[in-house]
Amino acid sequence: MASPVRLGVNIDHVATVRNARGGVHPDPVRAAREALAAGADGITAHLREDRRHITDSDIDALSLLCAEAGRPLNLEMAVTDEMLVIALRHRPHAACLVPERREEVTTEGGLAVAGHEARIAPVAKTLAEAGIRVSLFIEPTAEQVDAAQAVGAQVVEFHTGRYCHLAGDDRAVEFDRLQAAATRAFDLGLEVHAGHGLDYVTAAHMMDIAEVRELNIGHFLIGEAVFVGLPTAIRRMRAAMDAAT
Repeated sequence: MASPVRLGVNIDHVATVRNARGGVHPDPVRAAREALAAGADGITAHLREDRRHITDSDIDALSLLCAEAGRPLNLEMAVTDEMLVIALRHRPHAACLVPERREEVTTEGGLAVAGHEARIAPVAKTLAEAGIRVSLFIEPTAEQVDAAQAVGAQVVEFHTGRYCHLAGDDRAVEFDRLQAAATRAFDLGLEVHAGHGLDYVTAAHMMDIAEVRELNIGHFLIGEAVFVGLPTAIRRMRAAMDAAT
């Protein structure tokens, strides 16, 4: 029997609420601690160039928390010299390279790896040599999967936002695209993750893709936590995933 698909919880938007008032509450590190206690397999945090939510001090504290808990920290980061220095200082379990534009509200698509191999490969190589697992957040296409393998990634995380926003036949077509990309990635020796826009229903749908080994979910869980509390939201997500396996 295959191991359960891992659930990584992204706590960025706890920091978004905190930063709206410029104070110290709610504390994303407390959220991470509660997430781990509720059954999250790891914590994901995106340190953006403009520090709009997670801050450097958050990363300091999250690194310590995850190390003490023996759980992985997945640092989402842009492909920049600044972020590379930070990743090498903290040495998280994984670094997920993501696209980043200052004017976007949230990450709007996957990283364009194909055509940018010369820029991405040295960063991936440096991270891997430091013992950091290299993940690339990409669109589910053969071109991007092949490019991810070529630059030395160990993991691909497929952007599921499009799937989550579609319905009917269009959603079915997008699911087939995710499945085909996952199969290609697996055949190339890459571990397959998925994330962005997932809720209880769409996360359960991802369980139908046998190659998926991890989901990273944040915004929906933090939103649900307003109504039911973060531990309950995480337990319900875990139950939805397990029931669909």
